[in-house]
Amino acid sequence: MDTTTHGYASDKDALMKRLRRAEGQVRGVARMVDEDAYCIDILTQVSAATKALETVALQLLEDHLAHCVAEAAEQGGPVAQDKLSEASAAIARLVRS
Repeated sequence: MDTTTHGYASDKDALMKRLRRAEGQVRGVARMVDEDAYCIDILTQVSAATKALETVALQLLEDHLAHCVAEAAEQGGPVAQDKLSEASAAIARLVRS
């Protein structure tokens, strides 16, 4: 069993609440498509779901930088460089999405 404490541990309840909200929004989008709702109304809901997921992603990134990257920076060396590279790649993926 993994006993690692992740940076988001203190925010887990809030993250789960946001994820459940996003999940509900995505289900709502699917229902709207199934019910032939107006395109703009569907796009509005897609935008809301996207924003909800972006908020989760940014919180996870913030927690990762404050916890995992900060700890690795204290250790220095290749561990720090790996964590910085990993964070940089994650930021690039978020920006491209």
